Amino acid sequence: MAILQSVLSDDRALLKGLSLIAGCLVLIVTISSWVHSARSPIIGNLNEIPPQHSWLKFKEWADEYGPIVRLRLIGQEHVVLSTERVANDLLRERGTQYSSREQTVMAAQLLSGNLRPLLLPYNDLWRRVRKLMHRLTMPSAAISYEPAQSLESKRTLYSLLRDPSRYQEIFEQYSGGLVFRIGYGKAIITGNESQLRRILEVAHNVERIASPGAYLVDTVPLLNYLPEPLAPFKREAKRLHALELGLFRELLEDTRAAMRAGTAKPSFAQTFLAEQEKFDLSNDEGAYVLGTLFEAGSGTTAAAMMSFCLAMTLHPEWQKPMWQELDAVCGDRIPEFDDIPQLPTVRAVIKEVLRWRPVTAGGVPHQLTQDDVYDGIFLKAGTIVHANQWAIHREEALYPEPERFNPARWLTPGYPTYREPLTKFPSLQNYSAFGFGRRICPGMNIAERSLYILTARIAWAFEFSKKRGPGGQEIDVPLYDYVSGFNTQPKPFAFDLKPRNELRKTIVEQAWKDAEASDPLRGPSS
Repeated sequence: MAILQSVLSDDRALLKGLSLIAGCLVLIVTISSWVHSARSPIIGNLNEIPPQHSWLKFKEWADEYGPIVRLRLIGQEHVVLSTERVANDLLRERGTQYSSREQTVMAAQLLSGNLRPLLLPYNDLWRRVRKLMHRLTMPSAAISYEPAQSLESKRTLYSLLRDPSRYQEIFEQYSGGLVFRIGYGKAIITGNESQLRRILEVAHNVERIASPGAYLVDTVPLLNYLPEPLAPFKREAKRLHALELGLFRELLEDTRAAMRAGTAKPSFAQTFLAEQEKFDLSNDEGAYVLGTLFEAGSGTTAAAMMSFCLAMTLHPEWQKPMWQELDAVCGDRIPEFDDIPQLPTVRAVIKEVLRWRPVTAGGVPHQLTQDDVYDGIFLKAGTIVHANQWAIHREEALYPEPERFNPARWLTPGYPTYREPLTKFPSLQNYSAFGFGRRICPGMNIAERSLYILTARIAWAFEFSKKRGPGGQEIDVPLYDYVSGFNTQPKPFAFDLKPRNELRKTIVEQAWKDAEASDPLRGPSS
């Protein structure tokens, strides 16, 4: 009898498991049919949104329907904002209502373990995290990082001189090397260090996974109830979360060990550990703040500089005004941070790059936390609000001929964007390319200095031109051929980069040799 009951019990368990699997398969098929049914009222506008570069479609809708476009995706209200005025009115002026984030299943919960600051809701943890971020990146602190930016930008010039075809890797090494210095007090020597490679992989994973529409479960959260064997996205997220959390812990513990040994260099990590009690953050919460500051600083600066290379290849005529300005201010010495106020054309060029090809083109969505009314439009709590930077930076009233790469719009009286004095403007402070309101990029002050010094030094040292084929003909460069993802950058393209003259070449070589020899993070045998 006991044997029979055991057999029956096993059969019931098997039947229960098979029923669960069958139910899950039905759920998957049903959801799939919804998603692929253009007429389904359940999915709303989902099938009208392209899976890549959705900001282009949003711009089309803004041109047709106006600066506020309402969408409905699987029962969730979305609003797309397409002018700077509307975005500032809501996301900045009403920041207490519009500063949260949707808790997406894949990106925020499964991958990030509800720890990644970029994706945290507007709550007490986010406020404590933001306090630490402000401590590390406020303007007075950002100025102290200029020596590291100067050193790493000299390495960048030298690397571009040796092999400009590696420009993508070189810009990533600049960003990675800088954040390793100021974040963890570590020097990147070869660019192939394991921790650098791993943290760059983490950053690329986040960009891919957090991209709108990348995972169906973020649009259809019901899929999160699938058991792990039927949910490959869960297995992927579990593996990637373990990898990134392990790396962030390892980097923090390296600093803790160096502090105990008395060998720690000034860094974000050292500041956090020394003041951890004041910030009221756990080890893992702090480790994620430091790790994701790397993400914010590495991908965005590198992508912007790749777009700068594209702009100079397509619009080489803007090199001459920069050369004239740089030669008048610096002559035959490498530009320094003290020169930046006297280089408005350099600042205008990189600001125009960020307008023309914004890195986070679709913006990072905000979430409304309470009902609101704006310009007669009712917006209910929970609405996801997208500030579409691609459209915002193409608003005709602010940017005449918006598709034209034209740094003069920041330098010439008569343009809506012109401001004086030119020793201060154009500026990247509070520029919409860095986001809006309380969710503005916390590393903006550091990024601004990086973009200025890189642009100035590259323009001072080099000349861009289109690469020529075997017959001498110029090789065409695509106007817009960008990777898909959360942060975007141009796909690899061919261009020529040569020193402006032999003297500048020699100065670049000597500048890096001197910087390398005096690097405070390198040991005597390095």
